[in-house]
Order: sequence, then structure tokens, then C-alpha cells
Amino acid sequence: MTTETIKTGRQDYAESLLVHFRYGETLRQKAQGCLSIDLNQRQLCDLELLLNRAFYPLSGYLDREDYESVLDSMRLVDGTPWPIPICLDVDEKTASSLSSGQSLALNDQEGFLLAILTVGDIWQPDKKHEALQVYGTDDASSHPGVAQLYSQVGPWYVSGTLEGLHLPVHYDFKELRRSPAETHRLFSLNGWRQVVGFHTEEYLHCAHREMVLRAAREAGANIFLQPVVSLGQYGNLDHYTHVRCYQQIAQKFPKNMVLVGLFPLASRWAGPREALWQAIIKRNYGCSHFIVADDHGDPFALPNGGQHQLFYPRHAAQELVQQFAPETGIAMVPLTRMVYVEDKAQYLPESEVTEGMQVKEISSVELKRRLEYDLEIPGWFSYPEVVAELKHSFPPRSKQGFTIFITGLSGSGKSTLARVLLIKFLEMRTRPVTLLDGDIVRKNLSSELNFSREHRDLNITRIGFVASEITKNGGIALCAPIAPYEGSRQANRELISRCGGYIEVFMATPLEVCESRDRKGLYAKARAGKIQGFTGVSDPYIPPENPELTIDTSSMTPAEAAQEVLLYLEEQGYLR
Repeated sequence: MTTETIKTGRQDYAESLLVHFRYGETLRQKAQGCLSIDLNQRQLCDLELLLNRAFYPLSGYLDREDYESVLDSMRLVDGTPWPIPICLDVDEKTASSLSSGQSLALNDQEGFLLAILTVGDIWQPDKKHEALQVYGTDDASSHPGVAQLYSQVGPWYVSGTLEGLHLPVHYDFKELRRSPAETHRLFSLNGWRQVVGFHTEEYLHCAHREMVLRAAREAGANIFLQPVVSLGQYGNLDHYTHVRCYQQIAQKFPKNMVLVGLFPLASRWAGPREALWQAIIKRNYGCSHFIVADDHGDPFALPNGGQHQLFYPRHAAQELVQQFAPETGIAMVPLTRMVYVEDKAQYLPESEVTEGMQVKEISSVELKRRLEYDLEIPGWFSYPEVVAELKHSFPPRSKQGFTIFITGLSGSGKSTLARVLLIKFLEMRTRPVTLLDGDIVRKNLSSELNFSREHRDLNITRIGFVASEITKNGGIALCAPIAPYEGSRQANRELISRCGGYIEVFMATPLEVCESRDRKGLYAKARAGKIQGFTGVSDPYIPPENPELTIDTSSMTPAEAAQEVLLYLEEQGYLR
């Protein structure tokens, strides 16, 4: 194991849990004969922060005694403050294959070996008790952290010490992925004795710069800006845009005052405990101070301090970090909310705003609307360089890709409408366009599927995935399946809406009209019992709850129906 150490406020510790490369060869040989598991993104985040010592003093996953102590007192058994349980969760099959003292190989999602775990305790936790202690509730419907604990965390926990071969591999923004050892050295090289850490998961604008600068000046410190990177970062446009925006805003601080470092944290949204956990981690990165918002770590905290109902008491996070400060060795600096006062053409603390002053603000919802419709974003709100990055990644609707998802009974006019729209868009030549008709997809993408509900949902999921890729890359996807169930349609809406526009068109043509158009004789065969599970006869069609457009082709021509869609697209800004 590496012998180089870093000086903390209390004691020295090895700068990582990575072994010497020569011993690594021995571990690789050892891994060939032991059980292995591939970690998910959440587990990879925890492993990386264990291996690089961001989770100091942990040298592996908590044993059962430490786990229970953390739940009950926010301390390890030896009394060291630690508020969040860090255990390796596994399924029942894996747990039954393990025993104390056994070696377990930990791989990334591609099977690349990262570390060897020497197994300690193996137990089945009481998740309801854990939820109550960590989150303050065991109700999954009221807290996303509890929902994640119940649905995404395995039912068995494993403890043990780690020997690392590699940190998880990252190909993006390598120069910003700084370990605690690296930040310590950079702070020392720059002569930074006092450093205030700022944790963020949101886009930063002018107000945030003013808030961070005010906190840094209050502490007499330099700034370590540490944004959390996305768990699902690869292919996630938001991740890259976030980081580029952080790089731009870092240049708006006084020179040699700020350092940016990406932070692969799997957030728990545990309110005060989350804030204390982050404070300890910031100390391990070399910070002397930590900026804490009055709603820090709250799952329902909104960007820009908007009006909302918090889960945890306001200021509870600040109070807990302050309470533990003498032991953790990191001071709490409260985040002061700043607002733009037009009369003075500057930002002021909310507490200094007096009656008669004209305060201006733009919410995150309003910012999104302005980006979508290519409206002005004023310089007092955000810097031009940040706005340019946002516009590059989130173009206005007139330049976005979008999906038109046409659903309805067989014979309702879906395919005809889709073909007319295909011709119209090809004439416009504004975007590449792809037709994903129900029959075409069944033949080329889902030929092995039958017409059971499970297979119908899978067929719609496949259509949605292809449409999302088309939309993400700026094209138009025209989808025309029957799609009889609301669940699969909503799943597609959620997926595709993250990539661009989503317009659901419900073909409300009455069943008797659809049946009268039955050129293939399908309805007749279904009525005669020759076709089972036919939508509209022996299988239900559930109409969409909130479609963007409802069209009945029994009272309009295909050209008129297409015009309805085109007019809607123009009204919503997708066409110019």
C-alpha cells in the first residue's frame, strides 16, 4: 500500500487505498480464483471515494457494529463523527456465496477489476430502521432517498477492508478530477492556508458568484468549487454542459482565488446528515471551511432559493455542521442568499433589502422557458459565456429535435397522418426525419415479439428508445404505433422529453369508423375469434390522459389533420 501521507488536523493517513503496482499483479492473480461482482454507478461512486480517501477515516465498508453506531449516534464505534452508512449492498444469491475472510473482486460495469474486498460481516439490515435514522422517515413516497434505499439498494450488506488496483476510469474532464491528495498539494503550492468548500449540483449564475464570494471573504479564504458529477454521465448532455458552465463561471472570480474539482458523489439527500457528511469530505480534500445553505441536503430544495415546502427544518443542516465543527475540524459558513436590486444595479443580501427596492429574479423554470423560446437572458442574471454554453447544449425549440407520438386504434389514421407529416417535413428540410410506423417497427425491430401486454410494452419501449436517440441528435421522429397502455406511453414521454420535444397525438376516431376502414380484415377476424388480444375488440385501448392534440379523422381529411399538427408545432415554437 502507498506510504506517502497527508497531514490532516488530527493525524496522518495514507493518501489512497491503492496498492503498489507490483503487488497489484499478485492481486490480479488472486482475483481470478475468487467471486466477483460488477458495481452499479452508485456503488462505483462510493468505491472511488473510499479508495481516494475522501471517505477518511474509512478504510473499507462499515462492519455491522460501526453501521449501527452510525445510525444511532452519527459516530463510528471509536467516537469519530460519521453520519452516513457506507456498506456494500449485494443480492441474496451473492450474500449466500460469501463468508468472512473471503476475497471478493469488485469490477466496474464493463468487468474491469478495480479492487479486492476482504469480506468481514455479512448481514441483512433493517431498512426501515435505517430510513428512520438517516432520513427521518420510512415512507418511500415522501422522500426520494428512502425510495432509493428500498428499490435500488440490495437486501444484504457486506463489510470489509479494501485493496485498490485502480480508481474507476473516467475519460471526461480528467484535469478536473482531483483526489484529496492532489487538492492538498495544490492548496499548499498556491499558499492557500484557508479554503472554503462550495458543494453544488445546480447551474451557477451571477447570484451564486456573489454568495460564494461573500462567504469566502467572511472566512478570509480561497474557494474550492466542487460540483457533483452526474451518476449517468455518459451520453448525458446535462453532465457536460454543467461542467463547461462551471469552467466558465470559475473565470469570473478574482484570479488565483478559485479551484474547480469534480466530485463523484452518490448523494443521499439526507438533509442535516448529508451536510455533515459533505463537511467531513471537504475537510478530507483540504478545506478549512464549508459553505452550508439553510436548506442544505434537502430533497425538496429548489434552485435559486424559490418558495417551497422543505422536508427538514430550515437551518437544521447549518446547526448540525456547526455543532460538530470542533470535532470535524471544519468551520461552517452560512450561505447568504443574494438578490438583484435594480435601483442599485447590484446584488444585495436579502436581509438588506428595504421597502421600495425593486428586486428582480429569474426562476429556473423561467430560465428554461427563455432558452426554449430563444428569449433574452439579461446580463445581471447570468454571464454571457454561461448563457452561450446553455444555448449550445439546449437550443431553442426551433432548433431542437422532437418526437411526434401518434397513438390510436387500428384504422384511426395514424399511419396516414405520419406519412403526410413525413412528406411535409421532407419538403421543409429543416431537420432529418424518420418514420417509425407500428407495422414497420414490428417487422424490423420487434419481429420476435407477440401481442401479450408485456411484449406490447416492450415494443413501445423500443420505439421510444430509437425516437429518443433521433430527438437527442436534432432529428424528427414520427411514431405511429397503437400503444394501447398509458404506462408505456408515459415512460416514453419521460425519456424523450429529456432529449427534446415530445408531442403526443391521440387519434380519437370512433371504433365503428376504424372498423369500417378495415382493409386487412383484422377486425372481422378478431370478431370471429380468429385473432386473440386484438385492441378494441378483445383487448382494451386506454386513451391518453393528457395528449397535446386530439384528432378525429372521421370528420377531417389527412391533409387537414396534418395541418392541425403543423399549426401546433408553430404555436409551440418548434417550427418557424
